[in-house]
Amino acid sequence: MTQDISRSDVRLDNWRTAPFSRWAFQNVSEIVPSAVIRSNRLFEEAVLDLGALAGLPVAGLDGSDQPLEAFLEASDTDGFVVMRQGRLVAEWYAGHCDPLCPHIIFSVSKSLTALLAGILVGQGRLSLSEPIVTYVPETQGSAYADATVQQLLDMELSLEFEENYLDQNGAFNRYRRATGWTPDNPADLAPDLKTFLCSIPKGNGGHGHLHAYRSPNTDMAGIVLERASGVRLPTLLSGLLWQPLGASSDAMITVDRCGTSRAAGGMSVTARDLTRVGDVVRRNGGGIVPAGFVADLWTGGNRDVWKNGDQATLFPDGRYRNYWYASGAGELVAIGIHGQWVWIDPATETVIVKLSSQPLPVDAPLDQAIVSMLRRVSAKA
Repeated sequence: MTQDISRSDVRLDNWRTAPFSRWAFQNVSEIVPSAVIRSNRLFEEAVLDLGALAGLPVAGLDGSDQPLEAFLEASDTDGFVVMRQGRLVAEWYAGHCDPLCPHIIFSVSKSLTALLAGILVGQGRLSLSEPIVTYVPETQGSAYADATVQQLLDMELSLEFEENYLDQNGAFNRYRRATGWTPDNPADLAPDLKTFLCSIPKGNGGHGHLHAYRSPNTDMAGIVLERASGVRLPTLLSGLLWQPLGASSDAMITVDRCGTSRAAGGMSVTARDLTRVGDVVRRNGGGIVPAGFVADLWTGGNRDVWKNGDQATLFPDGRYRNYWYASGAGELVAIGIHGQWVWIDPATETVIVKLSSQPLPVDAPLDQAIVSMLRRVSAKA
């Protein structure tokens, strides 16, 4: 960033004027919607088919067996990649999907944000036991002021806020407008994302008693990581995770009008690079994320808090820790709306990524069918 200019100073009405242009002219995509002009990069490994998984029978929504390819098509899959022991063994792409083009991963972004938190903890720059207000003083008076960073990462906060993806005129719609994801309402202009987050009041209950999945929590976590490190989230993601794991393609993340990153759901990556992330977790952090933090993903989290929460039917014997799901049957999972999955099975040393464009944000019966399919593929891969 140019000295004495913050990202929040650069706006649509000043980006072409000095001194703002010195930053803006190298970051136009953050100011003006931009299309990607892709290169002719080639994959380093030519798999691009299902190999031994071709024709594998898996249970469909009606319970009857169907070939894996048919299931992938029926579940609006865009990209599907399987890695075994760190090696790509199978992949499948819909006809409309470009394997080289980053695909939005929605709330899988939360899980990547948590890995960054773990790295900062290992570097001594972040404490999970500290109150959020220590890092973001602007939260004073909001729901976040008296919660810890750990409670933030575990979705154990009491917020007066409903996670309603289909909301058209309530708080969730206003939240989406604050992120820049939805056209604003001239009669009720939304603030920037940080201002919106700091305005969310506390719910009736206390923190730490039940699992309450609320996306604003992770956007706040992204701000906490930036304050703890002094570095913007995209730069953190690049330097601490993307480059060390050897990602082959650039990732992307959406930002609001002030440049605040949408840590809760704004990341876009290729399916192959996302399997690399999953394999880092499978390998106890792979020397990138502290092993102790990764071990805690598998065993941490309060099962009673999970059972009392609003996602317990997904994995009845599961837990939730640092924006990752422990299935209760040995797998670790990251999930995003509209059908984004990272599935890690240590017993078979398998990582599976499914990127999709399902019509509904959440489809509980389909989720259960996908879980069954992922277990079948993992057992066979």
